[in-house]
Amino acid sequence: MIAQMVGAGALVALLLKDSGISYRSAVVGVGILMIVYVVFGGMLATTWVQIIKAILLMAGTFLLSILVMAHFGFSFSAFFNAIGHVTYHEKGQEVVKDFLQPGLRYKPPYGPLDLISLGLALIFGTAGLPHILVRFYTVPDAKTARHSVVWAMALIGSFYIMTTFLGFGAATIVGRDYISTHGGTNMSAPLLAQSLAGNIFFAFICAIAFATILAVVAGLTISASTSFAHDFKTNVIHRGVERKPGEEVRVARISAFVVGAVAITIAILLGPTANVAFLVALAFAVAASANLPVIVLSIFWRRFNTAGAVAGLAVGLLASIGLILISPSLMGIDPPTVVGAARH
Repeated sequence: MIAQMVGAGALVALLLKDSGISYRSAVVGVGILMIVYVVFGGMLATTWVQIIKAILLMAGTFLLSILVMAHFGFSFSAFFNAIGHVTYHEKGQEVVKDFLQPGLRYKPPYGPLDLISLGLALIFGTAGLPHILVRFYTVPDAKTARHSVVWAMALIGSFYIMTTFLGFGAATIVGRDYISTHGGTNMSAPLLAQSLAGNIFFAFICAIAFATILAVVAGLTISASTSFAHDFKTNVIHRGVERKPGEEVRVARISAFVVGAVAITIAILLGPTANVAFLVALAFAVAASANLPVIVLSIFWRRFNTAGAVAGLAVGLLASIGLILISPSLMGIDPPTVVGAARH
C-alpha cells in the first residue's frame, strides 16, 4: 500500500503540477478517496474496479507495446540492438551501456544471481499477495476458482512479457536523462506514452495507472481490515462469538481508516523520490517468504496444522523484514552501486 500511495502521489503531482498541487497534498487526497471508496463500496465495488482495471491495463499495455515496436519498424533486431547501446549521462559524463547484460544493476560478482533471486521473489510473491488471494472468496465453487486461476495466469504472464517493451522502450526512446528530470523513474511508462503518441495517450496511460493503484489499494485495504475484524477481533479476542450484530463490519471499516492513514503517513515521509518498483519488490519478498510456504503446505501436506501455519508465517515474516531492515539499501551502505541502482 505504501508503494501504491507513493506512485499515486507522484502521478497526480505530475499531472497537476501547473495547479500547484504538491506531492503531499496528492498523497492525502488520493488516500482519502481510496479509503472512502473501500469503506462504502466494499467487496462489490473492489471487484468491479479490479475488472475494469484489468481490461484497461491489458489494452493500454498492448497498445504501448505495439507503438514501441512500430518505432523500431517492428524489427526485433533493431529493438534489441538499441537496448544494447543505451546512452545517458552519469556524474556529468556520457555513458553507453548494454541493458541486455544480466544483473547490470546489481553489485558484482553476484549480479546474475541477484537478478534470478528478484525474479523468484516476484513469481512466488505474486502467488502470496493478499489482494490476489482474496479473489478466491468471490467465486461460487472450486471449479470456477480453477478457471479463474488459469485466466489470471495467462493475463499476468502476458502483461509481464509486455513490460519488456515498456521498460526497454522507455530507456531507448525517452532516455534515462529525460525521465529523471520529468517525474523520476516512477513515471517512465506515462512519459513513454507521451513521447510516442502525445498528450491524449499520456492521459490515458495515467488514467490506467490511477485505476491500477485504486484497485490494488482497495484489495489490500479489504484484506487487511477484514483480517483484523474477522480473524483477530472475532476469532481471537472474542473466540468466534460476535458480541453485537454488525460489529465485525464496523470494526473492519475502522480498520480500513487506520490502515489507510498509516500508509498515507509513511508515503509522505518517504517522499516522491522513493522508487515504487523497489518498494514493491520488498513487499513481494515478504509475501513469498511468509504467505506462500504456508499456502502450499496447507494444500499439499495433510499433517500441516494451525501451529505450523503460525510458525511458518512468523518465521517467514520476521526473516524477510529483518533482512530488509539490514540490507545495504536501507542501511545506506555502498550507495553508488546499491542505493543508486535501486533508485534508477
